[in-house]
Amino acid sequence: MRDRGPGARGQGKDEVRRKPRFPWPLASGLWPLLFLLALPLQAQERIKDLASVGGVRGNALVGYGLVVGLDGSGDRTSQSPFTVQSLRNMLNELGVTVPPNVNPQLKNVAAVAIHAELPPFAKPGQTIDVTVSSIANAVSLRGGTLLMAPLKGADGQVYAIAQGSLVVGGFGAQGRDGSRVSVNVPSVGRIPNGATVEREVGGGFGGDGELTLNLNRADFTTVSRMVAALDARFGAGTARAVDGVTVAVRAPYDPAARIGFLAQLENVELTPGAAPAKVIVNSRTGTVVMGAQVKVLPAAIAHGSLSVTITESMDVSQPAPFGRGATVVAPRSDVAIDQDGSRMFRFAGGTSLDEIVRAVNAVGAAPGDLIAILEALKQAGALRAELEVI
Repeated sequence: MRDRGPGARGQGKDEVRRKPRFPWPLASGLWPLLFLLALPLQAQERIKDLASVGGVRGNALVGYGLVVGLDGSGDRTSQSPFTVQSLRNMLNELGVTVPPNVNPQLKNVAAVAIHAELPPFAKPGQTIDVTVSSIANAVSLRGGTLLMAPLKGADGQVYAIAQGSLVVGGFGAQGRDGSRVSVNVPSVGRIPNGATVEREVGGGFGGDGELTLNLNRADFTTVSRMVAALDARFGAGTARAVDGVTVAVRAPYDPAARIGFLAQLENVELTPGAAPAKVIVNSRTGTVVMGAQVKVLPAAIAHGSLSVTITESMDVSQPAPFGRGATVVAPRSDVAIDQDGSRMFRFAGGTSLDEIVRAVNAVGAAPGDLIAILEALKQAGALRAELEVI
């Protein structure tokens, strides 16, 4: 047998088997395609951002109180008698009796409404932020202090007690002649950690073997994809769709295990369904908002503006010299009508949002004109979107 020698190395069977199945140029050409296929078609979102757990919610609290210590910017008691009445009741509770024939004229006290939100799972002793708003004619609450005031829920029970110094972002100044300068709103303030929770609100977090997830926006596609994502993560049969908003999920009975289960569940990612095609029109401000799914069928549009100008003037009729006539003043109205030349533009079938904006900007349509165009397209059946006027 003849030796192939060192120069013939790499020509044996073993060397042939180690060759790549595809040439390198072909393999390198597949990399961009594989990379594009690996990219998600739409950004995924966490269940935490799409839905809330049933029974885990806040509760609104409201109360009434007095803010004292104002620098002459409080209520004018002659126009807000309830402020004096509240002050009398508070002083009586503290053992101070105000004679009935005495009407205090105070400028450093203001009657206020207090509101806050009791977060879920809040326990007695915890603190929450409160917002204080003047309900009478107080000019400013800057520098004031809220006296102890109970905060009640919808059931009439007291759930928190508010008290503390106000933080007011606005500033106001008033002169003796009635002139006034105001920056922001000085009649509203906040008290960080200004209320102490006194009563716990029971929730429906524990108990049965199912948890409910309520979508922030009803969407059947998102519900279906959420069920599929939860089944893929925790096993088949874990979730079931109840309706277009609610998904029921099997969960452990033990509270500690349920907390751990929810910690994993809320971080599951999925691709939500696309938002419906909708156009929002605010007729008061001229604001128009169009969603990305808005489409327009083939349509040709011509829109022009018509302006009517009316000018009022007075004509004086002077009689001739030595005449017996009298000077007469007669009104005269000049009416001018101006119609700007309109340009016609065409929407092709399936026009996207970018093309709609580009076409409208090309003709220089104002927001009011755009509202009229959209309403006409809807009436003609060419606008494939829900038109909502607010």
